[in-house]
Amino acid sequence: MDIGQTFVKFLQDTGFATISWQQAVMLVISCILLYLAIVKQYEPLLLLPIAFGMLLANLPGANLAVQYSNMEQFGELVQSGQANMIDILYLGVKLGVYPPLIFMGVGAMTDFGPLIANPKSLILGAAAQLGIFMAFILALLLGFTNQQAASIGIIGGADGPTAIFLTSKLAPELLGPIAVAAYSYMALVPIIQPPIMKLCTSKKDRMIVMGQLRPVGRKEKIIFPIAVTIFVSLMLPSAGVLVGMLMLGNLMRESGVVERINKTAQNELLNIITIFLGISVGATANGATFLNPQTLYIIVLGLIAFSFGTFGGVILGNIMCKLSKGKINPLIGSAGVSAVPMAARVSQKVGQADNPRNFLLMHAMGPNVAGVIGSAVAAGILLSMFG
Repeated sequence: MDIGQTFVKFLQDTGFATISWQQAVMLVISCILLYLAIVKQYEPLLLLPIAFGMLLANLPGANLAVQYSNMEQFGELVQSGQANMIDILYLGVKLGVYPPLIFMGVGAMTDFGPLIANPKSLILGAAAQLGIFMAFILALLLGFTNQQAASIGIIGGADGPTAIFLTSKLAPELLGPIAVAAYSYMALVPIIQPPIMKLCTSKKDRMIVMGQLRPVGRKEKIIFPIAVTIFVSLMLPSAGVLVGMLMLGNLMRESGVVERINKTAQNELLNIITIFLGISVGATANGATFLNPQTLYIIVLGLIAFSFGTFGGVILGNIMCKLSKGKINPLIGSAGVSAVPMAARVSQKVGQADNPRNFLLMHAMGPNVAGVIGSAVAAGILLSMFG
């Protein structure tokens, strides 16, 4: 073979010669998501590794996409020696390991005090799950299966790990677009929520200043995660792993006797799992399966789910405002979606825009934390029904 033929063969083997239009489009999409994560700082901790995993999965010839959908196929890949690094990392998603560990880290970072001080926040967190069931019904009408519709609906909980957990169990073929939609809408909370909040409330109600929350003792904070774990797990065993790990993280925080592992759960472990989860989920979004009408439906339904979740929380906030004779600012209902703590900060920002003396952050953290529990419970309900 002469030098000319060798050079031609080299060019034919490059990715530039073998790239498909689907892969090219996905590379552009991944670069856009990287821009949003780095420049706009939209949920960068997860959007960046997801976008880069998407980029890796669509590099022609690199063989870095997830190659299996069930454990039998994974076994065949291992036996043939064709399993790649991403396939190994994806096991944590497929077996449902990563999302509960992330929940533990979230629990270790979160103060449940505002929720304990104002138990009515649980109702607001529940109301904000309206979007999940609205999107579920619409997805069924569009021809999705029960399992796929449930996975799409959970986007409305605004909780990426929960969406990944449920989708990996019910509809793993939709994991890529659902994960991208879930984290994109979480990142866009400050843009999506304010117009809905203002549309559903009057300026007079947005100006309501709420009274200071009562102090919550250490004993209450220790008993709460134990009691919630027992109650939720007995009522809905399928939600036990998510709620249980969330409460374990919080118990490590509040007990004060395991500071070393509490810090590990908040930092090193959470960061490692976030990297593994993001890369492996992004690597499921290869062009051949991602670029189809289903993906467009999922993006639209995800927006509907998230919008109705915000709507449901604010509407119940209005009702509670009237029942309390103006003591509850309805804006805190929007924090019932579980994008912690961003949704609570949005409630604070919108409230202060109309009344600079308004400090709603701690009041909004109650529904915000309740939303995390609510989305896990909703996932458990859907999993028990369709799993």
